[in-house]
Amino acid sequence: MNILAPSMLSIDFGNIERDLNEVYNAGANTIHVDIMDGAFVPNISFGPPVLKYVRKILPDAFLDVHMMVQEPSRYFKHMAEAGADNITFHYEATTDVDRDISLIREMGLRVGMSIKPATPVSVLAPYIDKLDQILIMSVEPGFGGQSFMPEAFDRLREARRMAEPYGVDVEVDGGIYLDNVRDILDAGANMIVTGSAVFKGNITDNVKSFLSILNEKM
Repeated sequence: MNILAPSMLSIDFGNIERDLNEVYNAGANTIHVDIMDGAFVPNISFGPPVLKYVRKILPDAFLDVHMMVQEPSRYFKHMAEAGADNITFHYEATTDVDRDISLIREMGLRVGMSIKPATPVSVLAPYIDKLDQILIMSVEPGFGGQSFMPEAFDRLREARRMAEPYGVDVEVDGGIYLDNVRDILDAGANMIVTGSAVFKGNITDNVKSFLSILNEKM
């Protein structure tokens, strides 16, 4: 199943409720929420209060939480209580991958693990059967609006080969637009995270255009 996950990093912060309702009503029922601490990545974004607010606005949406923070396990409980459905943490940010997978699983949430562009996809192999999704960053994490790294295509193909036997979703985040999303799907991604290409311009039209492509590729 192909999934569109609009990223809140590019939302109009003066109109969060309006824009979240628009993407949801246009057919995007998964919302990607980036949590940044200013340490693991050079930016600070949202925390549990914002996530809780998103859950209040969209009680039936799937909240896909991407944690770009050092030692993310410190915040798992807070994210779960705020309404997360999935928690994705970074391989590079933890000292104990197995512990973090278990902690998220014990909370009844889906578990994801992400890697930065310089990290070999092979590091995911020992954990792939314990995960629900893997997130391949196609830009350096931390800021929206960056260009898609072409080398991510091979990384997505490798990730898809690894994930396929276990039914694990392959998510990709960074530099995704209508003019390259078909190639990204063909490379093996089935969860598409995009911010600027959804929230800039006509949100409804943007969502419907993406969903049309995602549905034709199923």
